[in-house]
Amino acid sequence: MIFEPTETLNKPVWLKQKGQDPQVFSAMESLIRDLSLHTVCESANCPNMGVCFKNHTATFMVMGNVCTRNCRYCAVDHGVVSPLDEGEPKRVALACQQLGLKHVVITSVTRDDLADGGAGHFAETVKQVRQFNKNITVELLIPDLLGNWDSLRKIVITEPDVLNHNVETVPTLYGQVRPQAQYARSLKLLEKVKEFCSDIYTKSGLMVGLGETKGQVVEVMKDLQTVGCDILTIGQYLAPSADHVPVAEYISPEQFENYRITALDLGFKSVLSGPFVRSSYEALKSLERFSVNKSC
Repeated sequence: MIFEPTETLNKPVWLKQKGQDPQVFSAMESLIRDLSLHTVCESANCPNMGVCFKNHTATFMVMGNVCTRNCRYCAVDHGVVSPLDEGEPKRVALACQQLGLKHVVITSVTRDDLADGGAGHFAETVKQVRQFNKNITVELLIPDLLGNWDSLRKIVITEPDVLNHNVETVPTLYGQVRPQAQYARSLKLLEKVKEFCSDIYTKSGLMVGLGETKGQVVEVMKDLQTVGCDILTIGQYLAPSADHVPVAEYISPEQFENYRITALDLGFKSVLSGPFVRSSYEALKSLERFSVNKSC
């Protein structure tokens, strides 16, 4: 399906970024390729890729680079998936070691074909990362697992420092933007994490500029607070291609700041809000002010 915007929007000046450092970019690519790993940075065409690679950080994407869903905002390929690679968790751990990471973000494609949604693979990856990297903090960005809370518990008992699951947009846009997801299910997942282990920080993210209203964004913030979400990210949606949902509006930096202040006033512990903010953007900074005390 090709979406036709009602008008062509020109990118504003605040969405212009400096070019990537080719030497740094090449070095990071080589490490990732040598270990046969994927990053969501590349697969999702993240606009921060050059900045993160320069700082020797990346968000590792496990369980392949092909998704079983077809969300209309996402650049990740969808279609026929491959069997799980049992050696991948250790390779992620070794990459963290070689990069000297203090904080790692691990995400995945959605694997609705797997009985546990890939929960066991996430759990093994956390185990391997901690085995090879002492004093590292671990953040997971997980899919909704089709509401399988037994699978979610399998992930939670590994005690990641942060467990992220994005609601992505306001509920009225789900049918257009992510038709295979359910807003209520995503909220329930975040609530269940706290039920299983209240000491794990939960995190969620929103894209704006898809046609939502300011009031709808605030209502999502309130819903996330109701389920105990600690950390919120808000960023500008950028259409990967003409086959994806078009940008309805470019949100100004001033409005992003207003969203940040509103979210903090509502009770979020940490809020990152800006045009280039993504789920794992400055992930360590979101966590640095907290002392994680585990008792799961």
